[in-house]
Amino acid sequence: MPAKYVIVIPDGAADEPFDALGGKTALQAADLPAMDRVAREGIVGRSRNVPDRFLPASDVATLSLFGYDPEHYYTGRAPLEAAAIGFLLGPDDWAIRCNLMTIRDGLLADFTAGHITSEEGAAIMETIAAKLSRPNVEFHAGVSYRNLMIYRGKPGEARFNAQTVTDPPHDHPGQPAADHLPRGAGADLLIELMNQAAPILADHPVNRARVAAGRSPASAIWLWGQGKAPHVTPFREQYGLKGAIISAVDLVRGTGQLAGWTRIDVPGATGYLDTDYAAKARYAIDALDDHDIVCVHVEAPDEASHEGRADAKVEAIERIDHDVVAPLLDKLKTYDQWRILISPDHSTLLRTRAHDRAPVAWTIAGTGIPASGLRYDEQAARDGGGPFFDQGYRLMEKFLDLNWNG
Repeated sequence: MPAKYVIVIPDGAADEPFDALGGKTALQAADLPAMDRVAREGIVGRSRNVPDRFLPASDVATLSLFGYDPEHYYTGRAPLEAAAIGFLLGPDDWAIRCNLMTIRDGLLADFTAGHITSEEGAAIMETIAAKLSRPNVEFHAGVSYRNLMIYRGKPGEARFNAQTVTDPPHDHPGQPAADHLPRGAGADLLIELMNQAAPILADHPVNRARVAAGRSPASAIWLWGQGKAPHVTPFREQYGLKGAIISAVDLVRGTGQLAGWTRIDVPGATGYLDTDYAAKARYAIDALDDHDIVCVHVEAPDEASHEGRADAKVEAIERIDHDVVAPLLDKLKTYDQWRILISPDHSTLLRTRAHDRAPVAWTIAGTGIPASGLRYDEQAARDGGGPFFDQGYRLMEKFLDLNWNG
């Protein structure tokens, strides 16, 4: 029987010691019997998933984790999300992330608009599309606050280019919006659309209802993460395996879809702290029947970090351990050959509530991997003598090689 592989991505789980956790990281503060079992029976190490010239974010980091060199394959965040929503980009088209967010007193108050629901977001995006679309500009609803703008370009047009700069709002919480507006080619169009959206949103029925209920309104659209269509070598062609992706986040499942993986949508998967962790594991176990490699991505630790909630981050990681890693590890042990990789994509710091480019700790157990006897956290990965991959995308090749023992 062919070997089976599982990847679990606790998004943003990596961190630095934090005062509210007694000087521990969230991984150190959490009770993680399943992840520690993987580390104890396997190896721990580190990888740098975000090359220095890129912003530390899930787009670049996920490409690395999936075994693709961002220097070669990365074109921008939004095109990966467009793939998940099912929009094909022509050679001159650009995809741009359209956050529904709260700007209050000129400050980037909440990049999620109070974690607006997908239903509310879709109603708002329908209005935005009706009032702001142009022959070359489209707006499309995604999940919750994560939506898209598509710019349909013409041959030879340079409306946007590599010098177009946009800032992710989640990396600048509480800072003046005016300090982070788009710059460079095409910035005038993006700022114009953002300005035109504000009065539309101010009087939208969804926002009136949210304000009446004491919730944050979607008072602004924030346009960022622009890029053209990437050309990704199918995973099966590059690594010879059939894959499946389980995630509630368009960015991650779009990356998997571009790699040719089967997208598996799980009822109750929200991309937030209230996601159905156990359902993700059940669907992953079922997917192992007819897939060689299954990836389960959980966004919750990242969201907790962005909110600065140390207790919620610890709880989310513990839920991943108990509801996701433990049942998957038990299932894998029923196969003759298997491996499991647990790794955040990037660090998200409780101190700054933003992403960080520091290397992340990973652990691998399974066929051919010797036991380290260590636990799973940043210190063990740093001091335990395990491998360090300065180019994070190289970890995938090693993970899949049953002759590699670390």
